[in-house]
Amino acid sequence: MRTQAHGGALRRGFFYGRRAGVSQRFDMVVIGAGAAGLFCAGQAAQRGRQVLLLDHAPEPGRKILISGGGRCNFTNRTVRAENFLSENPSFCKSALAGFTPSDFLRLVEGAGIAWHEKTLGQLFCDGSARQILDLLLGMCAGVDLRLDQKVGEVSFSDRFTLQTAWGVVETPVLVLATGGLSIPKLGATGLAYDLARQFGLRVVTPRPALVPLTFSGADLAWMQPLAGVSLPARLRAGRQAFEENILFTHRGLSGPAVLQISSYLAPGTAFTADLCPGIDASQALLAAKAAQPRAGLKAGLTSLLPARLAAHFAGDEARPLADLPDKTLRALGGTLNRLELRPTGGEGFAKAEVTAGGVDTRDLISKSCMARAVPGLFMIGEAVDVTGWLGGYNFQWAWASAYAAARNSA
Repeated sequence: MRTQAHGGALRRGFFYGRRAGVSQRFDMVVIGAGAAGLFCAGQAAQRGRQVLLLDHAPEPGRKILISGGGRCNFTNRTVRAENFLSENPSFCKSALAGFTPSDFLRLVEGAGIAWHEKTLGQLFCDGSARQILDLLLGMCAGVDLRLDQKVGEVSFSDRFTLQTAWGVVETPVLVLATGGLSIPKLGATGLAYDLARQFGLRVVTPRPALVPLTFSGADLAWMQPLAGVSLPARLRAGRQAFEENILFTHRGLSGPAVLQISSYLAPGTAFTADLCPGIDASQALLAAKAAQPRAGLKAGLTSLLPARLAAHFAGDEARPLADLPDKTLRALGGTLNRLELRPTGGEGFAKAEVTAGGVDTRDLISKSCMARAVPGLFMIGEAVDVTGWLGGYNFQWAWASAYAAARNSA
């Protein structure tokens, strides 16, 4: 792989490109050196194509390095279309079938990367996320990777022409892999959306997904003192439910279950939280009353909830359980199993794991992720209106959509 950052900072070998203003042709140009872009460029290069990979950032794969707490949740054992949000839920099926979690796992094992499986089929590196980035960079042998390269005007006649600080580039195949708007401090931009619109493609309004939720007023007042408390819970919004941990924060709620349910919440809508999943809290409190009638309500609740949360629900009640009417305990148990919560918003793109929405799949061919009306223009990864659950699904969409584009961009 020949790599040069604009301004002379050389990485992974030396390559002296043509002077600015002189056109150079490539079989494929990929914009965006994240997970999808690196994988697509590498796959195309391995098929004998001359590939240019551009990114405005000074380093490739920055989002990969922070993923999974630094260990990269690179895929999930079980990936189905039901694990993704899109205005066309069936769009992702073809690409996901063409490149599966087992296919990527073979690459991981072939590179000697040790891995482990956590809950719900999530696969992580034993070591560092950098191992996945190094795997992708190794696959890009022969790819001309140029960093610190902002793309200017892009036009199309019989081929695409790109204006860059490095010079004019021409190609019959242009792949947009610039991601969404999440985590702007890592350089996220709306470039893919801008170029999609330029070429007549529709864009589903981008919004933060897999994002912590914020509350205000009375809800925030009781949540703030619980900041740092974590517990398993089952959250439900409509027909969608997730059972994982939740975490109280100074602004509301976070944790895996909260991030998951956030993707399914329209602004101003409520969801329910079962704080005792798998337990009938009403019956548990009545059983505690029978077993320890002189115990206080807080003591009765601590078998169901963390101590600080038990203290919140016990409030100022000082009477022993024996003196509390069964009706009162049943009502409290019902609240614990069906607590309604109405967030006022979320932490926004700054804290969102991914971006929901994106390039409208109605304008793309599912087998290849190529634009129907613009031959040679491909959209892959997070830039597309396909958004996965937490747990390796978005990486798998990156690999699968990238593979589909590389395989079908003759």
